[in-house]
Amino acid sequence: MPHILLLQGPNLNLLGQRETSIYGDIDLNSINNAAKAQVEQADMQFSSLQSNSESELIQRIHQAKVDKVSLIVFNPAAFTHTSVALRDALLAVAIPFIEVHLSNPHTRENFRRHSYFSDKALAVIAGCGADSYRYAIDAAIKYIQKP
Repeated sequence: MPHILLLQGPNLNLLGQRETSIYGDIDLNSINNAAKAQVEQADMQFSSLQSNSESELIQRIHQAKVDKVSLIVFNPAAFTHTSVALRDALLAVAIPFIEVHLSNPHTRENFRRHSYFSDKALAVIAGCGADSYRYAIDAAIKYIQKP
């Protein structure tokens, strides 16, 4: 059975509480529950992890290879702009991934405009609030289902 892994980086556990003018008022559980329902509706397996720890995210990416994950939907959050280690982990396991962001990094501070992931991602979906996840999961499902 195809398997989609949703990975979320630092501070996303505070969604709905932090900077709601940027990130919206939906919480992480709501995003995860909607993504899980969407994936299961497509008759696929879903798992997720949010971590503030770069090493925990790296370990989960490594485990994804063992688990035969078909595709990773990844919001690296602040690690987008800093983590060569996460980029290397994704490249090492060679699992296709989609980069997702709630806000549009290109409309924010200059340092947020660089991503260590975008050039290797199947797609980058950003700036649509919580809908960014819905669009990313939809794209993941279509990618997996294509002949």
